[in-house]
Amino acid sequence: MLLVCVSAALAGCTKKTSSKTELRAVTRELTAAAQKIAGKNSKIEVRPEPASSAAGIPAGPGVDDIYISLSDPGEAGSMKTAIDGIASRHGLSVSASSSGGVARYDYSLNGARTHTIHVVTPLAPRTAARRSPLKPLTPRPGGRGPRLAIIIDDIGYDRAAADSVLALNFPVTVSVLPHLPLSGDIAEEAHRRGDQVMLHLPMQSEGEDAKSETVELRVGMNAAQVNEILNGALDSVPHVVGVNNHQGSLATSNARLMNEWMPALRQRGLFFVDSRTEKTTVAYDAAKKAGVRAASRKVFLDDVATREAVSAQLKLAVKDAQRDGFAIAIGHPKPATIAALEQEAPRLEAGGVDLVFASELVQ
Repeated sequence: MLLVCVSAALAGCTKKTSSKTELRAVTRELTAAAQKIAGKNSKIEVRPEPASSAAGIPAGPGVDDIYISLSDPGEAGSMKTAIDGIASRHGLSVSASSSGGVARYDYSLNGARTHTIHVVTPLAPRTAARRSPLKPLTPRPGGRGPRLAIIIDDIGYDRAAADSVLALNFPVTVSVLPHLPLSGDIAEEAHRRGDQVMLHLPMQSEGEDAKSETVELRVGMNAAQVNEILNGALDSVPHVVGVNNHQGSLATSNARLMNEWMPALRQRGLFFVDSRTEKTTVAYDAAKKAGVRAASRKVFLDDVATREAVSAQLKLAVKDAQRDGFAIAIGHPKPATIAALEQEAPRLEAGGVDLVFASELVQ
């Protein structure tokens, strides 16, 4: 019923919409109708986006993304039927896609997209597990096994790749690159699905041929510049609880830069995971010196992007966790990585490995 009302409001108003002001008025009607019917168990948020294109549909004067989290997954089928009927009656063009429990409906008027509705349906067993309180980094009663956190970073370039990560049925820490067209969208959906969101902050790498990002932490920056970089990145990626470095072989080896940056993390209550892209990194030590909760990556999962290679790297990560009590592995949204994780995660859990969020392993 929730999406029926939302869609009805959209269908009734969108035909008249042409300006940004009128589009905002439609959005207010949509959210008011949704809030009136949804009750306390559903969540509704609006994130305006600038004129752009998505799903091959040009945008109008501005597009509002409307996120609706449903408490009852069984409503999804009737909602899709309602959307199809409304679109047919009012001549609206609707492009629909669905992946990993997230359905997306792009509405357009005269070929221009006006609103996108994201309907998020929870996976009950996974969500229940992910909402459990964080567990202390100490031996637990009952002989429970070693803990392993898996971070998937380089998120933000590709929507389909991100959806495949969000569909994984165990606690995943999703590290999102800032300032990309999909950064905010993906972070919102990850948060709604019960995953943990980190900021994958670009940092300067070594070598003349090293690829640099448009906005990144660079050697020689002062505290004010570092804060400006961090604030801008956090503005583009909501729900961030921690940070790990993207590249950064030069930056993380520079003690002065790391000592300027770590207090900014502490002030915001964010933890840090050193991706260890360079053996000479001093980032972890700087974090501890500044009083920032921190940890280091033990294993990269997919330097060799085959399912067999990723599975072998997972075994190495498990050995580290068995030896030390915990370990962090980092991978990327590659098809081989996702396939290996889908296959191996149930085996790891059955074998006594506790798959957890990265926040549970920082000290």
